[in-house]
Amino acid sequence: MSSEIEEIKQNLIESVPELADILDGLIQEASHCMNEQSRHTWLQNARGIAYLGKGPQVVINYLEAVPQVVSKIDDEILDDILETVMKLSSVTSGEVVALCLASLPLAAERTLDVQLMRQYLALIYQLGSKTPRGLRPMLLHIDELLTKLTVSGLRRWALWGAQAHARDYGEQLRYFSLESQDSKAVFQQQRKGSLFIDYHRSINFYLRAFWGRDFFIRPAAADFEGFKPYYENRAMHLPDALDDLGEVKGLEVYRAMAAHIASHMVYTQKAISAEQLNPQQMFFIELMEDARVEYNAIKAFPGLKNLWRKVTLEAMTHHDLDPKSTAARLEQLAFAMMDANMVLEDTQMGFIAEKFHAEIEENKANEDWSWSMGILLYNTLNLATSKWESLTEIRRLRFAYRDDNRLIWATDEWGDMDAGGPGHKETIRKHVSVMEMINEIDSELVDVDHDEVWVLGTELFPYEDMGQSFNDMEGVEPISDPHHYAEWDYRVQLHRPNWVTLYEHRAKKGDPALYQEILEANKPIAHRIKQIVDKLQSVGLQRIRRLEDGDELDLNACVEAITAIRMGQEPDPRITMRNVIKTREVSVLILLDLSESTNELVPGSDKSILEVTQEAAILVSHAINGIGDQFAVHGFSSDGRHDVQYRRFKQFDEPFDADVHARMAGMEGGLSTRMGAAMRHAGGYLERQNSRQKLMLVITDGEPADIDEKDAQYLKQDAKKAVEELSSKGIYSYCLTIDQFADKYVQQIFGQNRFAIVDDVMRLPEKLPTLFANLTA
Repeated sequence: MSSEIEEIKQNLIESVPELADILDGLIQEASHCMNEQSRHTWLQNARGIAYLGKGPQVVINYLEAVPQVVSKIDDEILDDILETVMKLSSVTSGEVVALCLASLPLAAERTLDVQLMRQYLALIYQLGSKTPRGLRPMLLHIDELLTKLTVSGLRRWALWGAQAHARDYGEQLRYFSLESQDSKAVFQQQRKGSLFIDYHRSINFYLRAFWGRDFFIRPAAADFEGFKPYYENRAMHLPDALDDLGEVKGLEVYRAMAAHIASHMVYTQKAISAEQLNPQQMFFIELMEDARVEYNAIKAFPGLKNLWRKVTLEAMTHHDLDPKSTAARLEQLAFAMMDANMVLEDTQMGFIAEKFHAEIEENKANEDWSWSMGILLYNTLNLATSKWESLTEIRRLRFAYRDDNRLIWATDEWGDMDAGGPGHKETIRKHVSVMEMINEIDSELVDVDHDEVWVLGTELFPYEDMGQSFNDMEGVEPISDPHHYAEWDYRVQLHRPNWVTLYEHRAKKGDPALYQEILEANKPIAHRIKQIVDKLQSVGLQRIRRLEDGDELDLNACVEAITAIRMGQEPDPRITMRNVIKTREVSVLILLDLSESTNELVPGSDKSILEVTQEAAILVSHAINGIGDQFAVHGFSSDGRHDVQYRRFKQFDEPFDADVHARMAGMEGGLSTRMGAAMRHAGGYLERQNSRQKLMLVITDGEPADIDEKDAQYLKQDAKKAVEELSSKGIYSYCLTIDQFADKYVQQIFGQNRFAIVDDVMRLPEKLPTLFANLTA
């Protein structure tokens, strides 16, 4: 790809000579936030824009602006920017296109969301095709507009002016230049008291202070009446802007919204089934579930009650409601459930409130109780037969901070949500005595799908066959206690705490004779390994000759010096030598990707990728063992974030013997590749080594991927973060991949000069020992 990039650079400089002195610098800056594939697309798009003939400034602005946009959002916006530039070029001048490109970094900074950014690009093209004369003055004032308006507000302001002054070009220019009175009036009307982008970090810190964890928050275009915050795609979605509620500032409303959704996430253990429920019943169940999670939150943090009441009471003063309506009665009930000291005159609502406070402490963690209370409230109001008041009217509760409650119902979100009680239930591990274990094994009702796993401190051997343990006979694979690891979410630039669960599985054994068979089949490589061993022998006495200040005389050098003196020549003064003990302080962990793709056959061969990887691992282990370095061989695969499977074929402190040979011969491939969690776990073993040099050698056949993550960048960015974390601990990570297209992502993950691509998979066993020697020499 580098040769193609050089060609594109030459084409760009030929089209825009002004780039000759600055293009290399722009590419260098872009490398900090874009991978090689993204930079290739970026330069290729720039070349296409240069061919439009709209002037050099358009190309220069594009090259300068786009990396800044990508650093704040994502490289998937590249195609949208190119499409907008192409369409805009057909309806307006190059100067306006250049102004549009110059505005993109600010737009990205003020949105931080790819969908909002796309809305901004769509607005620019819409104005360019509908009101081209107004686009230039608007872009000249875009700093003030975007600083004070959301994208939705900007769209409403711009489209109002475009429609009001469609045929008056003079007024059109004055409107979009923020000079006319109606322009300023509409601008003030669209201004919001608080913009999400200004308070994003403080809201997150606010929630972290309560629950000691990070929550993922994104802006949503709240440009329609009745918008409510919601939880979707593992993130809270709060309005991109909020007006102050009288004396209550927008920041306090944001806090109330975020704390309410966080309460659902923390205190909801399972989803509620909506099966056979009508919309009215669902609404009343939602009302009771809101009260239940708020009770839990207020009990832990009493100040939240004051915040939620303050926001709601202020909202009530701004929106009238018939006090006799069902909505007003439900409002009073919600207040009474929040405050046990509140007495209701309404007997029906009072009965529900009393029952709530009498039973809530016992059922504070029971979602089914919320279901029962909601149905009771529905029946109490006799809404099953009363049709005179619509659900739209009933929903008019003035709780300005509450979400739309999509989170509490059983949906796909529960597969991904990390709450106080995640959808995945971890198995309980119970340590038992020998007799308890024997009684359980003898039971006719036992199966392998337990809610708890019984653990015996030692292997249990049956009386009839002392050579095989019950673990082996029963066929149930023993696993370790769960290990939890954070995972990096590049979209919000935060770690997801305890997001991934990793289990260590016992490595299955194969035929240990495979070790000798591989050495015999690779005699030329074995000979090369012997040379490596001789060169890198870890411990030994080394004699350093021809020194001027050594510890003892070097007799050969003395004889040569005397000979030179007698021949009338200047003798070599280096006639001493020193004996030193040469040592190597190296610990190496070879981490093997054992995903399902390794079972595929190598093109043109009858061997699978796994078999070739197995050969390479055995040969490099043979080399390292001969050198004497500490080393381990581990492998990993994954089946979603709740089940990363990790196997140790050889540990640092065990000899490279027949047992290790058997485990390495028993390697199997399956499932997916969640690389970041496996690297963090492997890093824990390397950290405990006392060696000065620590190397993690990752061998993979493809990019990080897993069944529960559709975002192609997510696991790559997490693996990149894992590499950075390991580097900060003094662990050097290096990747050897057999994926021919790996340059698209491997440099992004591991960094420059920290990876190697083997084009011919069959040469992997030959390459790996040599690579190790070069890395540790």
